[in-house]
Formats: sequence, structure tokens, C-alpha cells
Amino acid sequence: MNSIAIIGGTGLTSFAGLEIVRKEVVRTPYGTPSAPLTYGQYCGKQIIFLPRHGSRHNIPPHMINYRANLWALHDKGVQDIIAVAAVGGIDAAINPTKVVIPEQIIDYTYGRQQTFFEKDLVSVKHVDFSQPYDARLRQHLLTAGHEASLELFAGGVYGVTQGPRLETAAEIDRLERDGCQVVGMTGMPEAALARELGINYAHCAVAVNWAAGRGEQAITLESIQQCTQQGMIKVRSLLAALMATL
Repeated sequence: MNSIAIIGGTGLTSFAGLEIVRKEVVRTPYGTPSAPLTYGQYCGKQIIFLPRHGSRHNIPPHMINYRANLWALHDKGVQDIIAVAAVGGIDAAINPTKVVIPEQIIDYTYGRQQTFFEKDLVSVKHVDFSQPYDARLRQHLLTAGHEASLELFAGGVYGVTQGPRLETAAEIDRLERDGCQVVGMTGMPEAALARELGINYAHCAVAVNWAAGRGEQAITLESIQQCTQQGMIKVRSLLAALMATL
């Protein structure tokens, strides 16, 4: 039973250490997921891995078929999802390569397919999204961070912007006033769709740059790539420790 899935973001389009058993192309009522589902063994656990940006990292955040991704995992019996994402640090304590386990979300996206509940309904459907992340999975991640001797940022608000461009300094000022500690482009509607399907979901975010106006230097692709590589080493260490706690 592959009840655990890891959704990989920027920097985690392939999963070192995963003993691949098979791959499966899945068709859903909402189209085709970002990539075939990869089934395998990781640190003694059977998992499913799905890179949200595609196997070649060529699907931008606003073009990801979030509904197909989540539906495919649900259809295969996934009960727990750990979503890995690259973010920018707004809070002064979230420097590049810092791993963050956010507690809340503010959604600034637009034009994305946000719900499964829109056609042929017997009645209007609503889900409680007061606490967007599963408390048990978050605690497992925090415990795993301790076991892996990683200094995590526990908590905070993930502000989700549309992309694919990075934000202006004024937009980051606004997000900070709203209470956001990190900013990224893929946190929604992924988390909400998981809630609609009854899947436990938590984010493991890694800061790969200072958000606009927060660092002393300009944001460059080279610096983001370097921090992504360093940050993903920490993420893999965290995920390995996590497998022992689940």
C-alpha cells in the first residue's frame, strides 16, 4: 500500500535514494498529471513520488494541473502527502537554505482551477480550511528535523503568489504586512485540493533566496540554483528521518 506521497518542487524533480519499482502514467477526469507517478522504496517505506513541475522541470507554477496531480494520488490510495517547495524568505530568520514547516497560507493566486466541487453537485460543498496543514504530519516533520539535527523554522505563513515572475519589493512589503514569513508560487490550490479529497497534507519548504527587497544583493538565477542545491541536501536528510517517524 503506497499511502505516502512526496510531491517534489524546484530542486526535487528527481529523488536520490529512491529505489524505483515502476512508473505509471495516470489519466484522470481532470487531465494528465505533471509526470508519471514513480513508485518505489525510500528508507524502508513504500512511497509515490510526483514532480509537480514535470520530470524536466518545464511546467511553470500557474500552468501546473494541480487537480490532476492530486486526483491521481488520491486514486492510488495516498493518505499522506509531504509537499516540497522552494520559497523566498521574508522573515529575517529565514535565510537562504533554511527549511521551513509553515503553519498557515494566504492565497494571492488567480485564474487557477481551485476546486473539485463545481459541476453536477447535489448541493454546494464547502471544506473547513481553518488549519490548512495536517497537525500530525507537521509534528512528524518537526520531530524528523530534530532527529536529523536540522535547525528548522517551525511555523509561519506561506504567501502564495501567481508567478512565474518574482515579486516586487513593494509586493513583498505588502505580504509582510499581511503576516507572511515566506513567499512561493505553488502552495495553492494544492493544499486546498488535498483537503477536499481528505488527504493529509503538509509543506516542507526551503528558502532559496531572500524575497525582493530583503537581501543585500540582486536575486539571480545562479544564486537561487546554488541555494536550492544546498537546501535540498537538508530536505533529503529531513525526509529520510521522516520515514522512520511515520
